[in-house]
Amino acid sequence: MTVARPPGPPPSLKGRALRHLAGREHSRAELERKLRPHEQTPGELARVLDELTAKGFISEERVVQSLVHRRASRLGAARLRQELAAKGVAPEAIAGALAELAPTELARAREVWQRRFDAPPADARERAKQARFLMARGFGGETVRKVLAGGGDTD
Repeated sequence: MTVARPPGPPPSLKGRALRHLAGREHSRAELERKLRPHEQTPGELARVLDELTAKGFISEERVVQSLVHRRASRLGAARLRQELAAKGVAPEAIAGALAELAPTELARAREVWQRRFDAPPADARERAKQARFLMARGFGGETVRKVLAGGGDTD
């Protein structure tokens, strides 16, 4: 069921930005991309985003924390790096977040593997299938090798 909007002027850029931010954290680059088609006068969008940043509504740190919190249990460092970069997060912030996750990479990979597969690979074909699964989720080759060599065993 859709809710009908009351008649009136379309929402302002600031209103649209706040609506996006109410759903989840957005980076400045994401908001800029989403709101650019609605900009009426040149420079208006930059002013709105500057104001929201100054008031603390837009925070790159919160974007990183939010994405890592939501996705780290299912993804490896390479995929997280890709998703953060796509959101326009600075490379230094990405590197910092991934450095904190590095010690848990193998454990997270094993957990993802165990949720999907119930047994170690029986042959080369199954091994390749399991390796592709883990690599598609952003786990590195060395991590995948360790997971498949030890099955679900912990270190």
